[in-house]
Amino acid sequence: MEQPGFGLTMEFLRRIRILLESIKFEHTVFALPFAFSGALLGAQGVPKPGQCFWILVAMVGARNSAMAFNRLVDQPLDARNPRTRDRALPRGLLSRSFFTGFIIVSSGLFIFSAFMLNRLAFLLSPLGLAWILFYSYTKRFTSLCHLVLGFSDGCAPMGAYLAVKGRVDGLALLLGLGTIFWVAGFDILYGCLDYDFDAAANLHSIPRFFGIKNALRISILFHLLAAFFFVQTGISGGLGPVYFAGVSLVFVLLFLEHAFISPQNLSRINLSFFTLNGAISVIFLLSTFFGIVNR
Repeated sequence: MEQPGFGLTMEFLRRIRILLESIKFEHTVFALPFAFSGALLGAQGVPKPGQCFWILVAMVGARNSAMAFNRLVDQPLDARNPRTRDRALPRGLLSRSFFTGFIIVSSGLFIFSAFMLNRLAFLLSPLGLAWILFYSYTKRFTSLCHLVLGFSDGCAPMGAYLAVKGRVDGLALLLGLGTIFWVAGFDILYGCLDYDFDAAANLHSIPRFFGIKNALRISILFHLLAAFFFVQTGISGGLGPVYFAGVSLVFVLLFLEHAFISPQNLSRINLSFFTLNGAISVIFLLSTFFGIVNR
């Protein structure tokens, strides 16, 4: 006979699984490699195991908080959008209170991880958390929402650098700027999929404000800026040739990301968004590591 406690545990795990699917937990791969790239640059090598662990926990906590909060805030919009109406909250698979509890736990985990890293990281963690949660409201009033998201993800490498080195300097800012424009660029591409809905719901985005054709051009500009700042990161950090070879490959993948897409055919955006960006993250991390150890 099944024990009551076992049934409750299995139900809780089922809800957690649904929630993690809803927030696309596996896409943590996009930001995590850039965070560890910042840590590598801050340490000028491999950080201490404890630092690596708490940076990992902080990243997971921050992203989980931001994504779950976004789903909570956007529930009324997601229920009306054909692309998102099958998410867990619009379908009633999970309650808002369950999401709220998850956000509180994840936020606490992020702040505690910052405390375990260093004092300055801890003091700044509430501001960082407030910023990444604030992003969820920006589509309601500004087309610059993509840059707000970019800055949220750009805080990851700068925060990891700070966690290891105890301060943020020019090298960390260059890497942060590269990350900001990389994320904002591909978020513009993803925003093209919601062009019609954003117009109907009076939401703001660069595709809606400038049109899809011009939005694709702005995305290209942002990715060129990202490549520029990644190159400057290597120059400023004195990284070896392996790093610049890796950045060249990143540039090629960014080119392919745009080559697959046209204003008349947006069907390959998911390929660009998920597959190529995941590859870019991993390649950049490996390039940074080998660029440091082989210079």
